[in-house]
This record gives sequence, structure tokens and C-alpha cells, in this order.
Amino acid sequence: MFFAIPFPMIDPVLVEIGPIAIRWYALAYIAGIVLGWRLARSLVQRTPQVATPEQVDDYVTWTTLGIILGGRLGYVLFYRPGYYITEPLEALAVWHGGMSFHGGALGLIIATFLYCRRNAIDWVAFGDRIVCVVPIGLFFGRLANFINGELWGRVAPDVPWAMVFPTGGPEPRHPSQLYQAGLEGIALFTLLMILVRSEAMRRRRGFLSGVFLAGYGVARIIGEFFRQPDAHLGFLFAGATMGQLLSLPMILVGGWLMLRARAANA
Repeated sequence: MFFAIPFPMIDPVLVEIGPIAIRWYALAYIAGIVLGWRLARSLVQRTPQVATPEQVDDYVTWTTLGIILGGRLGYVLFYRPGYYITEPLEALAVWHGGMSFHGGALGLIIATFLYCRRNAIDWVAFGDRIVCVVPIGLFFGRLANFINGELWGRVAPDVPWAMVFPTGGPEPRHPSQLYQAGLEGIALFTLLMILVRSEAMRRRRGFLSGVFLAGYGVARIIGEFFRQPDAHLGFLFAGATMGQLLSLPMILVGGWLMLRARAANA
């Protein structure tokens, strides 16, 4: 016999006025960017100062475009390339959903590099402060996934907190969106906030960026063990999911950045 907690049926649309609909998913992006922006204004001023609050204000537009364009392009290329080759105009239909964190991360890196180069800012040191606020957006994004009843977990009949999702069939499943909100959002944010408080850590150019990349990679790989793989992809090499495979390079690059930062400060 299956036991499951009832899924809280929350309308994905918060407010709808005529043809205009305000969705929780859009609010998650807005909340992540606004809260991250306010915190980043403070972080960049800590010793050694890497930028001014006004420069962070200007950077918000760049990072927003980088996240949205990179996230959409990453989803198209990593998750459904075959479909969008036959339906190229659908790649522009972001309102239909479909965003990739790994693509958004790459878009954020490119936007950061271009903005810092244009404004003569040390882009690695600046990135060390910016990555500390990224988990805020990850947290809200995973909560939006849960509200939408999407990206649900694998079947878990013996887990007392399993849920039956509206689009996931009759079996109770892991609420993996909440696991990922805790790992990628709360746990990673807490770790970075502890480290960024230390001036010694802030002076290790690239170290915090490495912690974020490796930390996210580990958190994502763990979360994917509970998440149902995308139906059109399934399990890939050695039983890994696409999210796990894309996270492996993040761990390697993050580890390299941390080792490099330690060696430079030895």
C-alpha cells in the first residue's frame, strides 16, 4: 500500500489580468536577482574592495540577460536539441518553460567577464563575491519548480513524506525539488556566507568561485539521485543523468580554482 502526503495544489499563476499572467516562476527569478543584487552591493565593498555598489547596480542588467539567454540556450542545446532543430522558433518561446542551470551559469560567467573587462574590474575577484549570492536564486527557483509540480522525484513508496504529483502518475515520489532547494540553495548559501566573512578567504583570488562551482556540482549530483530523469533523455552514461554529467566539469574546475588559489597564497 502506498502512503503519500497530498501535494499542495498551488496555482502556478499568482495573478492574471486579461492576457497578462504573473507566474511564481517569474517571481522566483525576480526575487533571486533583487535579493542577490542587494547583498552583492555589500559584499563587493568588503576588504579588499573589488567594485563599487554603483557598479553592481549597472551589472544587474548584464547578469539578468546572461542568466536568461544562457539558461534558455543551455536547455535547447543540452536537453532537447533534436526537437528544436525541427522547431527552431520554439526555442524563442521561453514562456513555455525550459531553462538549464548549467547554461545560465555559463551565460553568467560570460556576462561577468564582458562587464568587468569593459569597466576595468578584476573579473575573478568580482566573481568571487557574486557567486556568494547565486544560491538565493537557486533556492527560489527550486521552490517554483515545486509549486509548478514539475521536475519531481523518483518513485518512493517507502518514504513517509513522498507526494503524488499531478503530472507524475499515481505513484508517490520524492519531493526532490525541496531536496535541491535545501542543498543548492540553503546549504551552499550558508557555506559561502561563512567563508566570505573571512578576509583571508576573500583575498584568495578565485577560491570562493571554486567553492561555488564544486559545491553546486556535488549538491546537484546528490539531488539527481532522487530526481526523475527527463523522460526524453532517461539515464545516460553509466546510469548517470544529464544533470550529473554536466556537473562533473564544475567539480573539476572548482577544485582546480581552489587549489590554484591556495598555491598563490602559500
